[in-house]
Order: sequence, then C-alpha cells, then structure tokens
Amino acid sequence: MRITPKRTVRDVFAGLGALVVLAALVGGVPYALIRLAGPPLPAELLHADLFVRQLGPETIVAILILLVWLAWLQLLLCVIVEIYAGIRRVGLPARVPLSGGTQALVNRLVSAVLLLFTATAVVAPVAHASAPPSIAPQTVALSAQLPALSAPVAADVEHAPLPARETKKVYIVQPPHGRHHESLWEIADKCLGDGRRYDEIFRLNQHKVQPDGSRLRMADLIRPGWVLDMPDDARNVEVVSTGDDRSTILEEHQNPSATNETPPKAETPKTAETPPKAEQAPPPVVLPEPAMPSPAQVQTPVQTPPPVQNSAQPTAEPSAAANQEKPDEPRREERPPVAEPEEAAAGLDLVDYLGAATLLSAGLLAALGRRRREQLWRRAFGRRLARPRGDAASAEVAIRLGADTPGSRMLDLGLRLLGKLLAEADRRPPAIYAVHLSARGLDLWIQPADEEAPEPWEACDGGQVWRLPAHEGRRIDENSLADMPAPYPGLVSLGSGDDGRVLIDLEAARGLIGMTGAHTVAGLAALAVELATNRWSDDMRITLVGFGDELTELAPDRVRTAGSIAEVLPEFEGRLQPGRDVLTGRIHGRVADPAWTPHYLLSALQPDEDEARRLAVLGKDMRTAAGFVLAGDVPNATWHWEITEDGRARIDALGFDVEAHLLPRRHYDAVIGLFRTAQESDGEPLAMPEPSEQAPGEPPSIEVRLLGPVEISPVDPLEEGRAVLATELVVYLATHREGVHPVVLGGVLWPRGVQPGVRDATIARVAEWLGHDSAGRPHLFLDDSGRLRLGPEVRTDWQLFNELARRAKELVDAGRPESAQAELLEKALGLVRGPLLNGRPGNRYAWLAADPLEYDVTAWVADAAHELCSIRLAEGDAQAAVAAARAGLLLAADDEGLWRDLLRAAHATGDQARLRVVVDGLYRRAASHPYGGGMAPETEALIEELLPSWNRGKRTDLRTPRLA
Repeated sequence: MRITPKRTVRDVFAGLGALVVLAALVGGVPYALIRLAGPPLPAELLHADLFVRQLGPETIVAILILLVWLAWLQLLLCVIVEIYAGIRRVGLPARVPLSGGTQALVNRLVSAVLLLFTATAVVAPVAHASAPPSIAPQTVALSAQLPALSAPVAADVEHAPLPARETKKVYIVQPPHGRHHESLWEIADKCLGDGRRYDEIFRLNQHKVQPDGSRLRMADLIRPGWVLDMPDDARNVEVVSTGDDRSTILEEHQNPSATNETPPKAETPKTAETPPKAEQAPPPVVLPEPAMPSPAQVQTPVQTPPPVQNSAQPTAEPSAAANQEKPDEPRREERPPVAEPEEAAAGLDLVDYLGAATLLSAGLLAALGRRRREQLWRRAFGRRLARPRGDAASAEVAIRLGADTPGSRMLDLGLRLLGKLLAEADRRPPAIYAVHLSARGLDLWIQPADEEAPEPWEACDGGQVWRLPAHEGRRIDENSLADMPAPYPGLVSLGSGDDGRVLIDLEAARGLIGMTGAHTVAGLAALAVELATNRWSDDMRITLVGFGDELTELAPDRVRTAGSIAEVLPEFEGRLQPGRDVLTGRIHGRVADPAWTPHYLLSALQPDEDEARRLAVLGKDMRTAAGFVLAGDVPNATWHWEITEDGRARIDALGFDVEAHLLPRRHYDAVIGLFRTAQESDGEPLAMPEPSEQAPGEPPSIEVRLLGPVEISPVDPLEEGRAVLATELVVYLATHREGVHPVVLGGVLWPRGVQPGVRDATIARVAEWLGHDSAGRPHLFLDDSGRLRLGPEVRTDWQLFNELARRAKELVDAGRPESAQAELLEKALGLVRGPLLNGRPGNRYAWLAADPLEYDVTAWVADAAHELCSIRLAEGDAQAAVAAARAGLLLAADDEGLWRDLLRAAHATGDQARLRVVVDGLYRRAASHPYGGGMAPETEALIEELLPSWNRGKRTDLRTPRLA
C-alpha cells in the first residue's frame, strides 16, 4: 500500500484559494470579455482592407482584445496539460510553447487544487486492489496454466527478518558512479517499479534531518549518504528497526564490521510485496514464487548482466554450497562467473557504455564479424570456434544490443554521396564542424553557411545545416558509391543527446584539441576504438601515445603506438604541404596521394610547451589531413573538450553539452578479451549430444524450429506486438532444457531492465499460449527448484538434429556400413532450412553472443554436411555430394571447409560449367561479404588446381571492403 502524507489546514486553504483563482481565470475571464468587449473577432477585424487602410482607435482596441483572448486560450491549454499530468501521474507535464511563466503559475495552482483530492486519488487503487485475493509476500502472478508449486516454499514465505511493526524500509543514496548521480525518479523506478512515484519518497522524507544535518527541501536535490524512508512495497532496499536513527543506519551500512550485529541485507523479492498492476495481471491463479537463489546458486546458460542500475546497489551474497555440483545432475559446461558486489561497484554495467555508444558498437560488431569469418577458415572438423566468456561475452551482448548499423550506414553513404554530388558539380565540399545523427536523418553543421545543398540534401537554418532525411538515406545505392572516397574520415562521436548522437570533425579544429576532466583516458579509448573500426573512413593512421597498446589487435592496419609525442612529431611535420586542398582532393578520388590520407594523434600524455607549439602550427592556417586530441590543459588548443565527473562531454567553443561516449578500463579490457578470443585458432572440441527424451519418429505436441526461420507450431497466432518476445522466450527455454529462474530469464530477455510485473505477465501469457500436453500438463511450468521449464512434448528441430547425428556417430563406432550413417545424416540435414533463427529482429536475441548455441549449431551442421559429402564422394555419387555440401551451406554459409567440399563435389561431376558456376558464386560472395575478408588462401589454391582457366585477374579484386 502506498503511504500518503496527511494534509495540513494550510494545504486545505491553499487548495481552496487556488481553486477559486483557477475558476476565475478559466471561467471568469471569458465571461467578462464577452460581456464587456464582445466576441474574440469583432467586426473591425473582418474587413477585407484591414491591412491596407489606416488603422483607427477601434481597430487597435479590437487587436488588443484579440491578444487577450489568445493569452486566455494559452492559459486554458496550460490548465488542461497540468491537470492531465497531475491526474494521470505522467511525471513531467508536456511543455506548452511560449508559455514558460504562465505554465509555471498554472502548475502551482493545479498542484494545490489536486492536493485537496489526494484522499480520493488514493482510495481508488486500494479499492481496486482489494478485488483479487490477497497477495502474500513473495508472490508472483504467472498463469492459471502453471501448476501450484507453493508447498515447497511455504515455510520460506512465512518467515520475515523482523516483525513488520518494528521495522521500516530505507534506501541509502549512493555516491555518483561514472556519469550517473542518483535522483528520486531513478530510486522510485528501481525500488517502486515506477519513477512517477518519486513524490511519495519526497513526502515521506520532506524536512527530515539527514546524517549530514541537512534536510530534503526540493525533490531534485538529494545528496549521497542520505537515508530515505521508503514505502512499504519498496524493493531493493534495506530493512532496519524503526528505532534506528539515520546516522546509525548510515554508519552500519558503510562499516558493517564495526558492529556485532548482522548488517542490514539488501531486500530480495522474498521480503517484498509487489501488487500487480491491473493491466498486467494475468489469468486467475496467483502462485507463490520459490525463494530466489543467490547468483551462485542459479546455474544459467548465459550470464547476462542484470538490468542497468546504480552500481552500488546491494547484491545477494552467494552461498558456499552453491558451487557444489549435485551428484545426480550431469556436469554442465563451465559458465562465466557472476560478478561479485565488489566488481559491480567498480563500474556500471557493460551495456551502459558499449550499448550507448551505438556507432562504436556498430564498428566493433563488423570488425568482430570479420575476425570470426577468418576463424572459420581455420576451423577443424570436430571442433567449434572458441567463444568468449565472462566480461568478454557480456561485451558482445552489449555491442549487439547497441550497434546502430543502419545509422552507421547512413552516415557513411550519405557523406560519400555528398562528395560525389559536389565533385560532379565541381564544387568544394563545405567544412563540417559537427554532425547530428538521429532517427529523423543526418544533419551537417557547416561553416560558412551555404543554401545550395545538392539534392537529396536540404539546406536548413539559412544554409547553416545540410540535412539528409532518413527515408532518403535508406534509398542510397551502396554499389554506386563503391569507389567513392570518404570525404570526412575524421568524424568521431562526442556523445549522445536527447534525440540522437553528436559527432565532431577532428580535422575541422585546424589545430589542437585539449581533453580534460575525470575520464580522459576512457574518452580517448572510445575515440580510438571508433576510429579504428568505423566504416565512414578509408585508409588512415592512428597513433596512440601513452595508452592503447592492445588496440593494435583490433585494427593492425590502422593503429600504432608510440612512447612519446616527440617520437611522432617529425612525421606530422613532414606531411605538411601548404596550398593543397584536402577536401577537394578527396572527393575527386585522389586517395593514393598520401597528402589526403588522414593521420590522427591521440595522446594520454600532456605535451610540453614546445611540443604543443609545434603541433599547433600544423594546420593553423589551413585544413590538413590530421587531427590532434591531447590530454590535459593544452596551451594553444583550438577546442577544449571537457569530460565532467558525471560523464558529460562539453566543448564550449561549439556549444555542445552531451552525454559522453566513454570506454572505462573494465569495458576496454572486455573488448580486448573479446577480440583475443576471436583470434584463437585451435577452437574447442564438440561434445557428444545427450540422448533425446523423444524418439526421432515420435511427433512432438509443439515443435520449435530453429534451423532456419524461427517457427513454433501448432499454436494459435499471437498479436504482432507480443509475438516476437513470446517466441524468443520459448526459443530460450527450448534450448536450455535444464530450466531458468524467472529472475534470470528477465535479465536475458530484457537486458536493459524490466519491471517484475511485466516479466511475470509475459511468462503467464506464454504459458497460456502454449497450453497443455496430451496428459493435461502445462507445457510451461515451474519446477520444484523454482525454474521455468518446457515440458517433454515440446521439441526443437535442433534436438532432433542432435539425436540423428548422435546415432550416426554410434553407427560409425559400432563398425556399421557408411550407408546407414549417411541415411541418418541426410535426415538430419533435411531439417536445415536456412541460417540459425533466420529473420530474427536485429534488436532481439542478444543473449546468443554469450551462449554456446550459435557455435554448436554451426559446427555440428557443417560437420554433418562434410561427413555426408565425403561418404557420397567415396561411393561415387557426386550429385548427392553436391547436395550434401549445399545443405550445410544453407546454415553455415561462412564455413569455407564446406565451400571446398562443394568445389570437390562439383569437380567430381565432370561438368566444367557447373564447377565454374560454383567458383563464380564463391567469388561474388567473397567480394561482397558484409564483413569483407575475401576467401581463405586454401580455397584460392583449390580453385587454381581444379579450374586453372578461372580468371586470375579476379583474385586481385578480393580486397577487404569497408567495415559495415
């Protein structure tokens, strides 16, 4: 139940007075105007010659009356907006244009009036909540479809740490971590499930003395270390005795070892009472949720980071017994360790930085794809690619979530198209000092202003901004710009605003950029990674001084390191060629000229006075293909780039203040670890699949098809807005048969966080959707340990594939004829319809990055196709061998071992035309692959052996295309 403060007599009189004033303004003003001045548009303003004749006193008075009517209309609109926001509790009300002072006044009047009706507002939800059965602590609404499993946990539910009448719930405001300072809205969202309930916390603590002697007077001014009383239904809080004062609570929280008593524990859902919202309540049965195990007890298939919250939030401590394996359970594959509370306090979640840096993530994802493709060139049959674990796996989850590949594409192609259009018109490209990229389009802020933007670009704000609408950017033909150089390779992300990302051009500074603040190295690391992997640059050199030795592993062709600025100064000075126009040279395709190839210096070491002076001379009077970002308060700097304590990026000379893109040390190490894993060539051995619960010929009640477009049948269709999430939930559970705790499942499907009510309503909906099996048991149920599982009559095509492949291997070990093995392998490959989970939404299934599923499926399918192809070739059936290799390539299209099998099989048919078709198709795929890389040297050698007449000139075209 929510706690509502009592109204004072002063509040009542203030509310009545405000009600009278509002009534007078809303009703009295128009009444007086109509009685005294007439309608809003008097006859004097309706004459056709109003604007050409001389105005008399009557006309001027009529205009003034019209202005008064317009002012009243603006006030009425403010009243409507404020009342709507107050009644619906939508948080900050919408802003009415040109009505700052008026809306502020109306806000105070409406707030005072609504305070009169607080009792009415509170009675409604309480009365509504009393309709369903009472909800005991630690209950979760799942569905009528789930069996009642309350007995095993009934004892846990009944025990509370302290009697309710002797305890209260408090929250200790955490110090800032990185870019975040806590706010009442954030605390309400984390602890109450709704940020709009911040006013309840404010009223509970208003004017109460805090440990530092100050008091809470304004809702937006709270300080670290304050102890806030919380409503009874709060979660993620501490339960303390009502007699403890705030200073004692804070002291025990900071120094738990200083007292003999057990320090307060972070409250888990086991002691919280969370009433479900009306619109989220699933059908009728309400089930007690089993006691949530500690992180070490929950053996999950993917260690997905928890929802992004304050890093200092208390975390349940793992028990020692959690690490012991049960003797009756099969040994599971080693999982990444769960972060301890100390690790969580070291920094925010990986998603917070890598997921927010969307362009950086897009570049990393493309570079990682290329590395994985090269790994597949060296994969040995019987082994799978080495997969990342721990923070490296979490980093891949984050970049999959955050990668804005369409935005990166529009930025790249939009700039290349602009260069092409200007080159054809023989115009010089404008100097771009900043770029704004959003869902609406691409904005270039240019200097000087130019109103003649080439179509489809549009000139806005007097020519100061050139805009490419998003729909025009999506229509750009990439093939038509394949040979167009990148005109602005020095663009780097400054940070994110409310509605998009801001980039600046390092070359446009024409001098030094000094970076200062608390997170300088993290800012430089983010710049270096984005420059090394972005797709809107061609050939470039990046020299890092004082940091980034490991970044040469990401892009060895772009990145190098140096020990000092003095070491690289002569090279930059030698490149200076006065009188050469860099922008014009680039758009006319003179990329081979080293004068147009950019070279950027990023230094974590502050230059001395002489080094700063020599660098400042470079490009001072003209634009060069160079940029310099140096740590510290650099003398003679053109721009001063400040990164504040709370993670804001500011460049006062340009007027920017945005949320900075940073790459702190932990996140930096995770990215490096991810790429190092992608360089491992040995791989990991494939384990033999466990026997299936169902025989291959026995049809399942529900089949989940993964080996191609994802399909679940036979089930009734769900509405479009819910089908994608429900399908992903079923896919995850179907591929993790050991079961998943609901809390862990929430972190997997909603890696950025989700309210428990939303999570539980989704699970309940899916349980109802799947229905019951032939014995009347629900297909989705909670087992005795509190894990969600799918019943035995739900089967995936991947399970059937594994069972067929396992039986084929057993036949080989038993010395049976290869024909029997080939029959089983053909049945297994007949299940493959395309890439794994083909067509899945780009913003879903990020958990695959930290899960063995992708690695296992690709390796098993490729190995089965290879084995079947070899058997058919040994039997002399080249046509069947070709079919086997093509079946494997439907899913494992990047496995070049299969392509070589297809080449040998096509050659065995004796049809040279058919072999040439395969070679040409392989060449086109290698040349146009989104991740680049050409083809493996072994594949080229085999083509040359089998088809010497193949056009050798094509091999020179297999260069690496731009990163996508």
